[in-house]
Amino acid sequence: MGVVGIEYEIIVADNGSTDRSVEISEGLGARIVTVEDRGYGACLRGGITAARGKYIIMGDADDTYDFSEIGKFVQLLREGYDLVIGSRFRGKIMPGAMTWSHRHIGNPVLSRMLRRFFGGSVSDAHCGLRAFTKEAYHLMDLHTTGMEFASEMVIHALKKGLKITEVPITYYPRRGQSKLSSFRDAWRHIRFMLLYSPNNLYFVPGGILFAIGLFLVIRLMFGPIWLFGRMWGIHVMLYGSMMTLLGWQILTLGLCAKVYARQIGLEEENKGFLSWLTLERALTLGGVLALVGFGFAVYIFVKWIAHGFGELAEVQTAVFSLTLLVIGVQTIFSAFLSGLFQVEYKK
Repeated sequence: MGVVGIEYEIIVADNGSTDRSVEISEGLGARIVTVEDRGYGACLRGGITAARGKYIIMGDADDTYDFSEIGKFVQLLREGYDLVIGSRFRGKIMPGAMTWSHRHIGNPVLSRMLRRFFGGSVSDAHCGLRAFTKEAYHLMDLHTTGMEFASEMVIHALKKGLKITEVPITYYPRRGQSKLSSFRDAWRHIRFMLLYSPNNLYFVPGGILFAIGLFLVIRLMFGPIWLFGRMWGIHVMLYGSMMTLLGWQILTLGLCAKVYARQIGLEEENKGFLSWLTLERALTLGGVLALVGFGFAVYIFVKWIAHGFGELAEVQTAVFSLTLLVIGVQTIFSAFLSGLFQVEYKK
């Protein structure tokens, strides 16, 4: 029986330690689990997989966390929560426990980014002291091996609709040398969140570029704009065309990413736009855009013939025509790529 009124086991996941950690832990009654794959996430996954209990408490073995506080975590699991995360920012951070940059920039910014992309109200998404049920862990289906494991757990819990709460804790100065690399590990968290959030990675920048570019192309096709005391014409229209094409490419990549994410289980089944946008409908859209663009090209050619193949002042119309043609063809090939991601193979 333990301090929280239940039977428990203590597991130490050894990930290649070179000191006496294993020897000391075994002497104190802990069960040692050797994890060959290197990395923070790999080590934790190895220890969690080996755990036999219904509730799992994970924490760093560097004296930064007070494990006498785990009773609060277990109580919340008993009340029906699936994931309980310690919050250093809602609790107390002891002097010297966290650098100024991590306390005021790194952790708050990354946690805010996670809330912005995936929702929820977790204030300390990277706290290493957390508790969850074994059933919830299997539902989260975690795969990362590095420091981004902390973000992955919260993101998957949110995506799976698990019941999450936080517990204020006290954070103490670390004993021993830290292996944390601020910029490298921060980038791993950011990269992971971007990869798991196609709306923010693709649709926001792609939509902005496409909307601005298309507006410029359509407006300047009817003539230059007098603005800020000067004339804006074909040069701005060319930049607008490139912005339109780039924005559309990013949007189509985002659609492919959403389809792929849904196919491998990273996204829930979508009954909205993605379900409506079948391969055939996307091909139809691309075909129509390409035909309209080709129609403008035919118009220019006919006009050129009417002028006896002489000089022609249809540069704006040509830019608009080529823009639509490229968008249409790109849509067709993107539709086939998206369709490929939806093919189901039986092993």
